[in-house]
Amino acid sequence: MNFLGNLIWLIFGGFLSGMGYILGGLLVCLTIVGIPFGKEALKIGAATMTPFGREIAVNEEFDNPLNLILNIIWAILFGWEIAVSHFVHGLILGITIIGVPFAKQHFKLIPLALFPFGRELR
Repeated sequence: MNFLGNLIWLIFGGFLSGMGYILGGLLVCLTIVGIPFGKEALKIGAATMTPFGREIAVNEEFDNPLNLILNIIWAILFGWEIAVSHFVHGLILGITIIGVPFAKQHFKLIPLALFPFGRELR
């Protein structure tokens, strides 16, 4: 089921979304200051490419003060827009029965979009 869900996800927009995150992450990595943010954008891109069968877990480093500062900066600059986008897409997909599994994947990606530092994919 995970393979089929990921395949349908990739065909109907997951590939383009994931590539957008990856391209944005690579562009941000061009600056030295942006490397931590670029790494997190690449992580979100990988999560967006194949969300079925993965879960987002909190690391032991989540409470690190540096991660807290970086999460606040991320949430102000990038995270809230990404989270709102996932929320709106989840609401739209949740209208139909066929779209409910895909809506769940969008809702699952919201915490990673808001506060990616100190979280990992499993």
